[in-house]
Amino acid sequence: MRFGEPGAMTGKLAGWLALVGSLAALNYAGRFTQGKPPPDTLYRYGTAVSGVIFYVITLAIVLWIARGIPRWELGLRRPESWRRTIGLLVAVLIALLIAEVFLESILHATREQGLEPPRWEPDRAVPFALNAAVVVLAAPLVEELTFRGLGFVLLARWGSLLALLGTSVAFAAAHGLVNGFPALFLFGAAVAFLRLRSGSLYPGMLLHASFNALALIVAFAK
Repeated sequence: MRFGEPGAMTGKLAGWLALVGSLAALNYAGRFTQGKPPPDTLYRYGTAVSGVIFYVITLAIVLWIARGIPRWELGLRRPESWRRTIGLLVAVLIALLIAEVFLESILHATREQGLEPPRWEPDRAVPFALNAAVVVLAAPLVEELTFRGLGFVLLARWGSLLALLGTSVAFAAAHGLVNGFPALFLFGAAVAFLRLRSGSLYPGMLLHASFNALALIVAFAK
Protein backbone atom coordinates (compact mmCIF):
# COMPACT_ATOMS: atom_id res chain seq x y z
CA MET A 1 0.00 0.00 0.00
CA ARG A 2 1.47 3.34 -1.05
CA PHE A 3 1.14 6.80 0.43
CA GLY A 4 -1.90 8.54 -1.00
CA GLU A 5 -4.12 5.46 -0.91
CA PRO A 6 -7.08 5.77 1.51
CA GLY A 7 -5.92 2.98 3.82
CA ALA A 8 -2.40 4.38 4.13
CA MET A 9 -3.66 7.91 4.82
CA THR A 10 -6.14 6.67 7.43
CA GLY A 11 -3.45 4.68 9.19
CA LYS A 12 -1.06 7.63 9.25
CA LEU A 13 -3.78 9.95 10.54
CA ALA A 14 -4.61 7.47 13.29
CA GLY A 15 -0.94 7.29 14.23
CA TRP A 16 -0.60 11.07 14.32
CA LEU A 17 -3.76 11.48 16.39
CA ALA A 18 -2.50 8.83 18.81
CA LEU A 19 0.80 10.70 19.14
CA VAL A 20 -0.63 14.16 19.76
CA GLY A 21 -3.39 12.72 21.95
CA SER A 22 -0.80 10.97 24.10
CA LEU A 23 1.24 14.17 24.41
CA ALA A 24 -1.85 16.11 25.48
CA ALA A 25 -2.94 13.46 27.98
CA LEU A 26 0.52 13.18 29.54
CA ASN A 27 1.03 16.93 29.79
CA TYR A 28 -2.41 17.65 31.24
CA ALA A 29 -2.05 14.77 33.69
CA GLY A 30 1.32 16.12 34.78
CA ARG A 31 -0.04 19.65 35.06
CA PHE A 32 -2.97 18.63 37.26
CA THR A 33 -1.05 16.18 39.46
CA GLN A 34 2.35 17.84 39.77
CA GLY A 35 1.58 21.52 39.20
CA LYS A 36 4.08 23.99 37.83
CA PRO A 37 7.74 23.01 37.38
CA PRO A 38 10.35 24.46 39.79
CA PRO A 39 11.24 28.12 39.04
CA ASP A 40 14.84 27.19 38.24
CA THR A 41 13.87 24.54 35.67
CA LEU A 42 15.79 26.22 32.84
CA TYR A 43 18.94 26.30 35.00
CA ARG A 44 19.06 22.50 35.35
CA TYR A 45 21.13 20.14 33.19
CA GLY A 46 18.46 17.49 33.65
CA THR A 47 15.88 19.68 31.93
CA ALA A 48 18.05 19.96 28.82
CA VAL A 49 18.81 16.23 28.78
CA SER A 50 15.16 15.23 29.21
CA GLY A 51 14.17 17.79 26.57
CA VAL A 52 16.62 16.36 24.04
CA ILE A 53 15.45 12.80 24.76
CA PHE A 54 11.81 13.83 24.42
CA TYR A 55 12.34 15.57 21.09
CA VAL A 56 14.48 12.75 19.68
CA ILE A 57 11.78 10.19 20.52
CA THR A 58 9.03 12.43 19.16
CA LEU A 59 10.98 13.06 15.96
CA ALA A 60 11.58 9.33 15.49
CA ILE A 61 7.85 8.61 15.83
CA VAL A 62 6.92 11.44 13.45
CA LEU A 63 9.40 10.22 10.83
CA TRP A 64 8.10 6.67 11.21
CA ILE A 65 4.50 7.80 10.65
CA ALA A 66 5.56 10.05 7.77
CA ARG A 67 7.51 7.37 5.90
CA GLY A 68 6.50 7.34 2.27
CA ILE A 69 5.25 10.94 2.26
CA PRO A 70 7.32 13.06 -0.15
CA ARG A 71 9.49 15.72 1.51
CA TRP A 72 7.86 18.49 -0.48
CA GLU A 73 4.40 17.53 0.80
CA LEU A 74 5.67 17.79 4.36
CA GLY A 75 6.79 21.32 3.54
CA LEU A 76 10.50 20.48 3.50
CA ARG A 77 11.21 22.72 0.53
CA ARG A 78 12.19 26.31 -0.08
CA PRO A 79 9.40 28.85 -0.47
CA GLU A 80 8.99 30.23 -3.97
CA SER A 81 10.23 33.64 -2.86
CA TRP A 82 12.22 34.14 0.32
CA ARG A 83 11.87 37.92 -0.02
CA ARG A 84 8.06 37.85 0.07
CA THR A 85 8.06 35.13 2.69
CA ILE A 86 10.38 37.03 5.04
CA GLY A 87 8.14 40.09 4.73
CA LEU A 88 5.10 37.98 5.59
CA LEU A 89 7.00 36.32 8.44
CA VAL A 90 7.90 39.68 10.01
CA ALA A 91 4.31 40.92 9.70
CA VAL A 92 2.94 37.73 11.27
CA LEU A 93 5.52 37.85 14.07
CA ILE A 94 4.68 41.47 14.96
CA ALA A 95 0.93 40.78 14.95
CA LEU A 96 1.48 37.65 16.99
CA LEU A 97 3.60 39.44 19.59
CA ILE A 98 0.95 42.14 20.02
CA ALA A 99 -1.81 39.56 20.40
CA GLU A 100 0.23 37.43 22.80
CA VAL A 101 1.01 40.43 25.03
CA PHE A 102 -2.71 41.21 25.19
CA LEU A 103 -3.62 37.61 26.04
CA GLU A 104 -0.84 37.38 28.61
CA SER A 105 -2.21 40.43 30.45
CA ILE A 106 -5.55 38.65 30.79
CA LEU A 107 -4.74 34.94 31.09
CA HIS A 108 -1.17 34.95 32.54
CA ALA A 109 -0.16 31.87 30.58
CA THR A 110 3.54 32.41 31.31
CA ARG A 111 2.83 32.21 35.02
CA GLU A 112 0.83 29.02 34.48
CA GLN A 113 3.61 27.41 32.45
CA GLY A 114 6.10 28.25 35.19
CA LEU A 115 9.26 28.14 33.05
CA GLU A 116 10.17 31.80 33.30
CA PRO A 117 13.35 32.15 35.45
CA PRO A 118 12.93 34.56 38.39
CA ARG A 119 16.32 36.18 37.74
CA TRP A 120 19.55 35.82 35.80
CA GLU A 121 22.15 33.59 37.50
CA PRO A 122 25.54 33.96 35.75
CA ASP A 123 27.07 31.00 37.58
CA ARG A 124 24.47 28.73 35.97
CA ALA A 125 24.87 30.11 32.46
CA VAL A 126 26.00 26.80 30.90
CA PRO A 127 22.89 24.74 31.78
CA PHE A 128 20.73 27.71 30.82
CA ALA A 129 22.46 27.93 27.42
CA LEU A 130 21.83 24.22 26.85
CA ASN A 131 18.16 24.63 27.74
CA ALA A 132 17.92 27.71 25.53
CA ALA A 133 19.29 25.66 22.63
CA VAL A 134 16.58 23.06 23.19
CA VAL A 135 13.87 25.74 23.35
CA VAL A 136 15.10 27.78 20.38
CA LEU A 137 16.44 25.02 18.09
CA ALA A 138 15.06 21.57 18.95
CA ALA A 139 11.51 22.56 19.86
CA PRO A 140 10.75 24.56 16.67
CA LEU A 141 12.22 21.89 14.41
CA VAL A 142 10.38 18.92 15.93
CA GLU A 143 7.12 20.70 16.73
CA GLU A 144 6.81 22.26 13.29
CA LEU A 145 7.49 18.93 11.60
CA THR A 146 4.94 17.27 13.90
CA PHE A 147 2.11 19.75 13.53
CA ARG A 148 2.56 21.98 10.48
CA GLY A 149 4.40 19.24 8.60
CA LEU A 150 2.87 15.79 9.14
CA GLY A 151 -0.37 16.92 10.77
CA PHE A 152 -1.04 19.57 8.15
CA VAL A 153 -0.58 17.09 5.29
CA LEU A 154 -2.88 14.49 6.84
CA LEU A 155 -5.68 16.94 7.63
CA ALA A 156 -5.41 18.89 4.37
CA ARG A 157 -7.36 16.12 2.61
CA TRP A 158 -10.46 17.78 4.07
CA GLY A 159 -9.38 21.31 3.24
CA SER A 160 -6.81 23.90 4.25
CA LEU A 161 -9.10 25.44 6.88
CA LEU A 162 -9.43 22.14 8.75
CA ALA A 163 -5.68 21.61 8.50
CA LEU A 164 -5.05 25.06 9.97
CA LEU A 165 -7.59 24.75 12.79
CA GLY A 166 -6.96 21.08 13.52
CA THR A 167 -3.19 21.42 13.86
CA SER A 168 -3.64 24.56 15.97
CA VAL A 169 -5.94 22.76 18.42
CA ALA A 170 -3.59 19.77 18.57
CA PHE A 171 -0.56 22.03 19.10
CA ALA A 172 -2.25 23.91 21.95
CA ALA A 173 -3.54 20.74 23.62
CA ALA A 174 -0.16 19.01 23.41
CA HIS A 175 1.36 21.64 25.73
CA GLY A 176 -1.02 20.76 28.56
CA LEU A 177 -2.00 24.30 29.58
CA VAL A 178 -5.44 25.65 30.45
CA ASN A 179 -5.06 29.43 30.62
CA GLY A 180 -2.39 29.21 27.97
CA PHE A 181 -4.55 27.29 25.50
CA PRO A 182 -5.87 30.39 23.62
CA ALA A 183 -2.39 31.86 23.21
CA LEU A 184 -0.97 28.53 22.03
CA PHE A 185 -3.88 28.07 19.62
CA LEU A 186 -3.29 31.56 18.22
CA PHE A 187 0.41 30.84 17.81
CA GLY A 188 -0.35 27.55 16.07
CA ALA A 189 -2.80 29.25 13.72
CA ALA A 190 -0.28 31.98 12.87
CA VAL A 191 2.44 29.47 12.00
CA ALA A 192 -0.03 27.30 10.08
CA PHE A 193 -1.08 30.37 8.10
CA LEU A 194 2.56 30.99 7.23
CA ARG A 195 2.92 27.33 6.19
CA LEU A 196 -0.18 27.65 4.00
CA ARG A 197 0.91 30.85 2.31
CA SER A 198 4.56 29.91 1.76
CA GLY A 199 4.10 26.20 1.04
CA SER A 200 7.19 25.61 3.14
CA LEU A 201 7.89 24.49 6.70
CA TYR A 202 11.10 26.48 7.01
CA PRO A 203 9.55 29.95 7.55
CA GLY A 204 7.42 28.53 10.37
CA MET A 205 10.49 27.01 11.99
CA LEU A 206 12.22 30.38 11.76
CA LEU A 207 9.19 32.18 13.22
CA HIS A 208 8.89 29.62 16.01
CA ALA A 209 12.58 29.90 16.88
CA SER A 210 12.46 33.71 16.83
CA PHE A 211 9.40 33.78 19.06
CA ASN A 212 10.93 31.42 21.61
CA ALA A 213 14.20 33.38 21.62
CA LEU A 214 12.35 36.65 22.18
CA ALA A 215 10.38 35.06 25.03
CA LEU A 216 13.63 34.11 26.78
CA ILE A 217 15.06 37.60 26.28
CA VAL A 218 11.92 39.31 27.57
CA ALA A 219 11.92 37.06 30.65
CA PHE A 220 15.20 38.64 31.79
CA ALA A 221 14.33 42.15 30.64
CA LYS A 222 11.44 42.47 33.10
